[in-house]
Amino acid sequence: PAFCRFQREFLLGYLPALAADWLQGPLLFQLLQSRGFLHSQIAALYSCGFASNVAFGLISSVFVDRLGRKKSCVLSSGLCSVSCLLQLSQDFLALAAGRVLAGLGTSLLFSAFESWYIHEHLEHHDFPAEWIPNTFSRVALWNSCLAVAAGLVAELVAEGLALGPVAPFLVAMPFLALSGIFAGKNWDENYGKSRSCSKACGEGLWGLLSDPRALLLGLVQALVESILLIFAFLWTPVLEPHEIPLGIAFSAFMAASATGSALFRRGVAGRLHLQPL
Repeated sequence: PAFCRFQREFLLGYLPALAADWLQGPLLFQLLQSRGFLHSQIAALYSCGFASNVAFGLISSVFVDRLGRKKSCVLSSGLCSVSCLLQLSQDFLALAAGRVLAGLGTSLLFSAFESWYIHEHLEHHDFPAEWIPNTFSRVALWNSCLAVAAGLVAELVAEGLALGPVAPFLVAMPFLALSGIFAGKNWDENYGKSRSCSKACGEGLWGLLSDPRALLLGLVQALVESILLIFAFLWTPVLEPHEIPLGIAFSAFMAASATGSALFRRGVAGRLHLQPL
């Protein structure tokens, strides 16, 4: 019972932030296009978000450990909220600042929350380490459901409200506020080891260079992620001329992704006993 309460407390803080993150995806390109920007300018705005995510990702673990993981979770919600507000602007520089803040907030979203949970699970509550996959499998399941729902909600609010493609960004803000307030009030603070950024980056680089398998895995992962990011930029201008509802298309993509993940897990753990190469 104590573990179930702790797990529920984590999900109530984490899942609203994930929902808000998914809500910002389906209509971003359409929003920027409605502001009158060219495709090259939209590409630059996308790149601002990707670049800030990559740059901050190099030091995010050190930053989170020093600031405190709970504070980092609250900061993630704040940064993403400001980013959503900046989407109301027509100014290119304001929108670029919004994409940079979104990249920073997303980097914290996918580092601080899980770090906080693992520390609390092992150090504070002293639950068995074997129970951690149970929580993250629940997160994965809910995350897939939220991704599918986000496309439908984005399409609904964009059509139902007079605000158009900026509506999902405004709808995301209450979810971010809920996540930040819940984490701030109900979670305990915890910290990681204090170390310099240069030492952390050096350890990561040495880990890659000393193990060819780790380097190969990193290269393959980087190539896969680059394909997905290119796809994230191109799918809207490809489908829009055919008058396909973008939110519905986004939900279909997410449902297909969730189905593929489920089939993989079933193939590896089921009767087929498939093994990744």
